[in-house]
Amino acid sequence: MPTHDHAHDEAPDGPTAHHGHAHGVVDPSIASTTKGLWALKWSFVGLMVTAVIQIVVVFLSGSVGLLADTIHNFADAATAIPLGIAFWLTRRGVTRRFTYGLGRVEDFAGLAILVTIVGSATVAAYESIDRFIHPEPVTMLWAVMLASLIGFLGNEGVAIFRIRVGRQIGSAALIADGYHARVDGWTSLAVLVGAIGVWLRYPFADPIAGLVISVAIGVLVWQSARAIVLRMLDGVEVEALETIGHAAEHVAGVKEVTEVRARWIGHRLYADVNVSVGAELSVAEGHTIAKEVRHQLLHHLPHLGGVSVHVDPYGQGGDAFHRVLEHAHDGLGGHSHD
Repeated sequence: MPTHDHAHDEAPDGPTAHHGHAHGVVDPSIASTTKGLWALKWSFVGLMVTAVIQIVVVFLSGSVGLLADTIHNFADAATAIPLGIAFWLTRRGVTRRFTYGLGRVEDFAGLAILVTIVGSATVAAYESIDRFIHPEPVTMLWAVMLASLIGFLGNEGVAIFRIRVGRQIGSAALIADGYHARVDGWTSLAVLVGAIGVWLRYPFADPIAGLVISVAIGVLVWQSARAIVLRMLDGVEVEALETIGHAAEHVAGVKEVTEVRARWIGHRLYADVNVSVGAELSVAEGHTIAKEVRHQLLHHLPHLGGVSVHVDPYGQGGDAFHRVLEHAHDGLGGHSHD
C-alpha cells in the first residue's frame, strides 16, 4: 500500500522536529493476523485445560450433562485449528495468482467451525436422549458442580479474549468463535443446575441439562452462520458504507459521492468509491483529491485493507455516465457495453 507522511515543524524559535504518520509501511493484515494467531494459541490452551479437567470428572461421576459440556469444550478448542491455518495462509500476502491475497480462506475456516459446532451439538443431544432411555446414577455431585464452574470461568475468559481481539483485527470468524465460547460458558452453568436437580433427587435433571446445552448450541450456530455467510456473499455492514460516504464527502474539493461499494476479504475491508469534483480541475488536482479521500478513509476505517477512488467531473458521476452506448466496428452490427 502506498505511503504518505505528514510533517509538522515547530515555531522558528524552537528546535525543528519531524512528526508524522504513515499508512501502509507494514501491511496491517500481517500484524493483525499475527495477533489473531496469538489469540488462538492461548485460547486453545485455556479450553484444553478446562476440557481435560472436566473429562476426568465425567469418568468419575457419569454425568451426561457434564459430558455434553466437555464434548463441546473439546470441539471449541479444536475450532482454533482451521482458523489458525487460515490466519497462517493469509500471511502469505498478495501473489500473482491471488491478487487480493488469501483472506477468503478465513471464511471457509468459519464454515469449518460451524460444522464442528453442529457435530458437537449432535453428539451431546444423542447422549442426553440415550440417558433418558437408559438412566444411570450420577455420583460425586460436588465434583460435577465444581467442574461446571471451572467450565464457565474457562469459557468466559476465552470468550472475552477472542471477541476483543476479533474486534481489534476485524475478524468475523474469531468473533463468532468468541461468542461460541461465551454460550458454552453459560451452558456449563446448566450442568450446575442439573447437578443440583440430581442432588434434590430428580435424576432426569442431568440429561435435561444436556439437552439444554444442545439447544443453546443450535441457536449459536444460526447466529454465527448468518455473520459468516453474509461476508462470503460480499455482504457488508450498512454502518461501514455510511462511514465511507460520510468521510469522502467531507474532503475538500469533493462535490458529490455517487457510488460506494465495499466487501470483506477475510478480516480486511476493501472499498470502491466514486467521487465528483469540479470539471475545471486538472488531472493532477483530481488525483490529489482522490489521495486525500483515501487518506481519510484509512483514518475512519481501522480494518480497511484497500480502497479505489474513481474521480468524475461534477454532473457526470455514477455508473449511468460510464456506459458505452450502441456503436459499430468495421461495418459490423451495432452493440453496447453496460
